[in-house]
Amino acid sequence: MANLKELRGRIKSVAGIAQITRAMEMVASMKLRKVQAKAMSFHPYTEELRGVIERLAAKVGEPSGSPWFRVTPPKTTGVLLITSDRGLCGSYNANMFKAMQALAAEVRAVDPDRKLKFWCYGRKGYSWLVRRGYEVERFFVEPALDKLDFRAAKMVVDELSKAFLEGRVDNIRVYHTRFQSMIRFEPASPRFLPVMNRDFVTVEANRAAQEAASALPDLDYLVEPDPAVVFEALLPRYLETVVYDAMLQSVASEHASRRMAMKSATDAAVRMNKGLKKIYNRARQENITKELLDIVGGASAVS
Repeated sequence: MANLKELRGRIKSVAGIAQITRAMEMVASMKLRKVQAKAMSFHPYTEELRGVIERLAAKVGEPSGSPWFRVTPPKTTGVLLITSDRGLCGSYNANMFKAMQALAAEVRAVDPDRKLKFWCYGRKGYSWLVRRGYEVERFFVEPALDKLDFRAAKMVVDELSKAFLEGRVDNIRVYHTRFQSMIRFEPASPRFLPVMNRDFVTVEANRAAQEAASALPDLDYLVEPDPAVVFEALLPRYLETVVYDAMLQSVASEHASRRMAMKSATDAAVRMNKGLKKIYNRARQENITKELLDIVGGASAVS
């Protein structure tokens, strides 16, 4: 059994750790409250705008010659990966890395010659990709995710759109974490480009998705001057909205995951501290009993 001095040091250390993790839990809760309302209120707007774009795209269609509808046998797939800048957030980053491994395995199984190009937001994702030898086109550092705004989404969309329109990538996916509740957040990989490209693995699936979209009901509102003009004007804002929504969802998920992780760490430290105090009290009582026995034995020997 450890001596009393060592036990006192361990108790003090564990109490200090619990104090730190409790403070980090409070900070994560405060940040989560700020971003949660924004993420939850912005997501319905994104989905509504997505519905408008899909209806317009069904009217415009690939025969229009718009580059946004370009569907070719994919040789290079682009991925926007959104992770965190810091750790201590539970399984938040690990779940995204599992999704990346599943993506790589899927691409190898379908087309071993296809390349993957990544755009990263978050230091953890960038480090993970670099260590495994993936090609990172650009790592976005500023602004930080905690201070993101719509201008950050516009900057990312400009880079992704340029790569797609120049033919450097054939399709693009956005990998992020979908915030569903305080205790539930899951990896998501919505389509990004080309428009109406519901599946980025096979061209046949893309064609089928476009045919299904063409079967949507007629627009129940007037479009002026015509769907093609409105579509071209609205699409850049739609892409920026999708990326901004993904960023908000990811940041909310990160803070929620960190809050849960720090709460679990605090609870574990409190339990450990209670166990150490029991061991300390037992050892202290044994020392007192031993000293009493020595005193009584010494007194008996003198008498």
